[in-house]
Amino acid sequence: MSTSKIELQIELQVMRLPHGADLPLPAYQSEGAAGLDLMAAVPEDAPVTLAAGRRALIPTGLSIALPQGTEGQVRPRSGLAARHGITVLNTPGTIDSDYRGELQVILVNFGEDPFVVTRGLRIAQLVVVPVLHARITEQKKLDTTERGAKGFGSTGQRLIDKTR
Repeated sequence: MSTSKIELQIELQVMRLPHGADLPLPAYQSEGAAGLDLMAAVPEDAPVTLAAGRRALIPTGLSIALPQGTEGQVRPRSGLAARHGITVLNTPGTIDSDYRGELQVILVNFGEDPFVVTRGLRIAQLVVVPVLHARITEQKKLDTTERGAKGFGSTGQRLIDKTR
């Protein structure tokens, strides 16, 4: 079986801020990785301790310029989540293409033990994706579907009912 490689690339402009000048630029950790790793730009002598159940805004020391028509999605790192219960609170966090401020990550500790965020720790990943803008058209009535207005869990319930 043959696999083909699709090359889709855009330019992501990155500016290091003074407090992140010595940290590596975001990077993909493997050829097939979807996300660029973001690192904590907390002071070397002042790590951030996240107590269980607490959250903190962690600086990355970076500003970016995303191409128009894209967004940056800040997502958790699976290893931190699985081993320590550390995740990104507003997953995925959205970075709009016209935002030029510092990237910061809202980390939360859902684990049982305190977690220390040290300088240079890979805390999240950034995935750059295309964005579609909707043209809004107000309607008096929407088309009908089999699902209709059935909400949360309604499609899964149908599967359970069919297995009985």
